[in-house]
Amino acid sequence: MRDRKSPDALAAAIDRFVTHQRVFGCRYIHQESVLKRLQRFVAQQCGTDLSDSAYERWCRFERRLSPTTRHLNQLTVHKFCRFRQRDEPQCFVPDLAGFTRPRPYRSPVIITPKQIVSLLRAADALSPSQYSLRPAVMRMAVVLLYTCGLRRAELIRLQLADVDTKHGVLHIRDTKFHKSRWIPLSPDGRAELGRYLHQRLKRTHDLQPSAPLLGNSIHAYGHRGWHAFSTIGISRAMRTLIALARVRGPDGRRPRMHDFRHSFAVQVLSRCYHKGGDVQTQLPKLALYMGHVSIVSTAHYLHFIPEVASLASERFGRHYACIIQ
Repeated sequence: MRDRKSPDALAAAIDRFVTHQRVFGCRYIHQESVLKRLQRFVAQQCGTDLSDSAYERWCRFERRLSPTTRHLNQLTVHKFCRFRQRDEPQCFVPDLAGFTRPRPYRSPVIITPKQIVSLLRAADALSPSQYSLRPAVMRMAVVLLYTCGLRRAELIRLQLADVDTKHGVLHIRDTKFHKSRWIPLSPDGRAELGRYLHQRLKRTHDLQPSAPLLGNSIHAYGHRGWHAFSTIGISRAMRTLIALARVRGPDGRRPRMHDFRHSFAVQVLSRCYHKGGDVQTQLPKLALYMGHVSIVSTAHYLHFIPEVASLASERFGRHYACIIQ
């Protein structure tokens, strides 16, 4: 039996823990990275295992990160230690009371339809180069984010093969929790995608089925190619577009890229109220469309903006005003 205090014991325990979590469908990529960094830190401190003193030094080393990130990393270490404690009752487990307090959740900026129009105009006004589809790519990115509620990673992983133009649907492959789904496009979204594909397929960019739907065209130093956006690249491009369109929330904050997903969910809720539909029966459908495990996750995106609150109040009044009187 391997000694718990051997240098490899911590690494082996981390591998077992990560494997265990992935059995349940969790990717655990970031969490594995956190634990591997902790393992290297302990080794550099000439330690053979995680201890109270090693953990305290690691927490001080992590102070360069934001409070929320540090809190999440500490939760990951705590979960790992609790898992390890099942086989090794004497192993170190950090005290939850000493964890860094996370910052309050930053409320999203709900993007209005009028602001979407401004973003589309700003995208059309972008200066294209001889080999670039930049205006069309950014316009399509705004349309897909707002009308489909896609996650950032889902957007940049879209390939030409994922587009079914005949039926007007997108194939969102192997996303969060290893799930894939087909999502139908709205009539306007379908028309926008058709126009974008007309431009995309006319160019000499990569036309293989596995080629990225949205991307960057590079022509420099004799190298020419079509490459998918990185997560940092698409976020930077969207921040630039939002600044050009001068889109801000009521409190003056600019929306983040993930706020498009919040805005999509709120607009679906608003349309349901306008049409007099049963909001509760529509939530499971919305959860399925957004790729959520349950409506509990979907509820996180449903923020009561004044318009939606007014619609809900009016509906309540129509049905129950007589009882109150």
